Amino acid sequence: MRRSFLLTVHSVSGLFAGLFVLLMSLSGAALVWHEELDKLQFPTVRPSPTASYCGIDSCWAVLHRNFPRAQIGSCILPDHAATPYLFTVYDPSYYDGGRPMQVFLHPATAAILDTRGGSKDPGKNFMAWLSSFHNSFHAGKTGEWLLGFFALVFLLSLLTGFFLYRRQILGVLSFRRDIYSSRNLHQLVGVYALLFNLLIAFSGFWMQRYVFKKTFYTASVNYRMEPKPSPAFNFSVDSALNAVRRTYPAFTPAVIYFAQSEKSRTAVYGSRNTNAFIHSKKYADRIMLDSAGGLAKTAFVTEIPAADRYDIINAQLHYGRYGGWPVRLLYCVLGLSGAVLSITGFLLWLRKKKGKQY
Repeated sequence: MRRSFLLTVHSVSGLFAGLFVLLMSLSGAALVWHEELDKLQFPTVRPSPTASYCGIDSCWAVLHRNFPRAQIGSCILPDHAATPYLFTVYDPSYYDGGRPMQVFLHPATAAILDTRGGSKDPGKNFMAWLSSFHNSFHAGKTGEWLLGFFALVFLLSLLTGFFLYRRQILGVLSFRRDIYSSRNLHQLVGVYALLFNLLIAFSGFWMQRYVFKKTFYTASVNYRMEPKPSPAFNFSVDSALNAVRRTYPAFTPAVIYFAQSEKSRTAVYGSRNTNAFIHSKKYADRIMLDSAGGLAKTAFVTEIPAADRYDIINAQLHYGRYGGWPVRLLYCVLGLSGAVLSITGFLLWLRKKKGKQY
């Protein structure tokens, strides 16, 4: 009776979460290569062998000249001379400033190369669109709640599957001949990808746990970005970055979030080469600049509270943003196992429904 009950729970939860798992598996496998695939939609930069980086100050001046009413939010610094600066701005000319617009600038001349939208512009920014789909189905708070709910259902399906087939795990891992057949594909994939899928299901639920809190339902859903023109800097951003590099030689800046008032601070995100491999190369550490460009505060990943550090590591483990391309390749291959399980599980259900043995 217990096995029959577990089988029912496993089948129902698997069917219920099947489409969700399929969509999350396919989109997640692609998002592992987010940066690499996104750069395919970047404008081409042909660097000159003698050219040097033009700097943030020059880019800021070009943006102010071309978008005088824009709120300049952030900038992703170039990885190398063939990668453009990527600024995110909110300009009244683009959806009345209610949606972000990205502007590419040449790393040597600061010339504007191209513009594109954010997650609502799949034609020119497909990876942002896919990321938003993976995080909320483009359905706002409803989509976020569904992610949290189906993550729990998927976790339930995995745990019941483990208890149902736990005695066959050793046979699978020892390559027992009678198990290795096409009719056992669901079981084989389930065993080999069990730990990975448990990690993905639990880490995904943990990131969405806020949807089960009261504050999630009471928070406003009618927020609209109302950009204000970014104030002019009274210091050189390039000089401030050079000061950061001199003070913290192990730190490599990657992303800048600009202050939007004279009292707010500019945040420089990046990573130190002394950080553990699990941490992001772009967002692990943060250095705050005051209104004069001086070093105001640091928030290195090793200094933040343990609970926050756990959330950061949890997200890294979920998205596979660590360890280089071998880890991303492993995540991509194992990530597709969810799609295989959802399809083979559905076929098994159809076979059972037709009265066939499985």
